[in-house]
Amino acid sequence: MERRPITREGYDKLLKELKRLKNIERPKVIKDIETARAHGDLSENAEYSAAKEKQSLIEGKIQDIESRMSYIQVIEITNLPNDRVVFGSTVLLENVNTGERVRYQIVGPDESDVSNGKISVTSPVGKALIGKEIDDVVTIKTPGGIREYEILEIN
Repeated sequence: MERRPITREGYDKLLKELKRLKNIERPKVIKDIETARAHGDLSENAEYSAAKEKQSLIEGKIQDIESRMSYIQVIEITNLPNDRVVFGSTVLLENVNTGERVRYQIVGPDESDVSNGKISVTSPVGKALIGKEIDDVVTIKTPGGIREYEILEIN
């Protein structure tokens, strides 16, 4: 599998979540299963079924994170250029038609979170912004239609 970029912050967040799942959630659900087992007949034990289902979800999340961590590459984002958009840049954009402004940081696909202003370098917006400069107008095809943004700032 191809290496996928991630910021140090994104990597640390993923690692923290993995540790929480392994060191807190996993032992807690194992204890819940033991407690439910002590209640007797497992075929009619809703607590046991719920605990086993939760265990399955936790193990799935652990496997997912471990899998993603095996192919991510941490990209340090110190000393980024502020004359063009690169991985890790934070950009202020203005919608040419509406005047609405948005600020996005270009991050890896494993840490993108549009509601927190983090967009993936592999998204249509991320791809369109890479390599662009301040005052460039970028045309982006989105599921909602074509949008034009002017780059006002690069940090």
